[in-house]
Amino acid sequence: MGKLIMVRHGESEGNAIRRFTTSGEAKITDLGRRQALEAAQKIKLMFQPIRVIASTFARARETGLIIAAELGIPIEYEAEFREQSLGDLAGQPYESIANDSTFDPRRSWVWRAPNGESHEDVLKRVAPVLDRVAAKYPDDEIVIVSHGGVMRAVWAHVTGKWENAHVPPNCGIVVIEHRGGRYREPEVVYGESPARETGG
Repeated sequence: MGKLIMVRHGESEGNAIRRFTTSGEAKITDLGRRQALEAAQKIKLMFQPIRVIASTFARARETGLIIAAELGIPIEYEAEFREQSLGDLAGQPYESIANDSTFDPRRSWVWRAPNGESHEDVLKRVAPVLDRVAAKYPDDEIVIVSHGGVMRAVWAHVTGKWENAHVPPNCGIVVIEHRGGRYREPEVVYGESPARETGG
């Protein structure tokens, strides 16, 4: 039985001011660094991962480096685990989505910002990579550090439905067990209260 230990990055500069980031180079805050260390310590108590795979965005890279250092394991990076692009809404407040007439909160995963991605788009690029990681490490525990939108898409991918897909808070942890190419129901092991947003 393999395990994918999904971790959302620590609080980012965008999360702190509740605005969508304008760049993948937005860093994590001092709080975000503390959250990453706490997540690493929780993982150390519960699991024995052999590797960290992080999104190439700075906030996930930093979080992943802290976790990898605390656990004493290698880290690598995967560009397809980057966050959803908010296109023309980059730099805008989170609340700006509600002002978009095309946004339907009952089917929020199909909404796409102008020149951006929907969560369905995120799922299409993330799912094949997740499946490859699971196939490459069928019996190992792997930490994957990514983003709220990515973790929502992963939840939908492994359960087959978007409804009630969990978006964790910063450094929330969701574990997905897998065997023989099949996933078990995701388990929220830290950060039960869902985040109010996926961006930042």
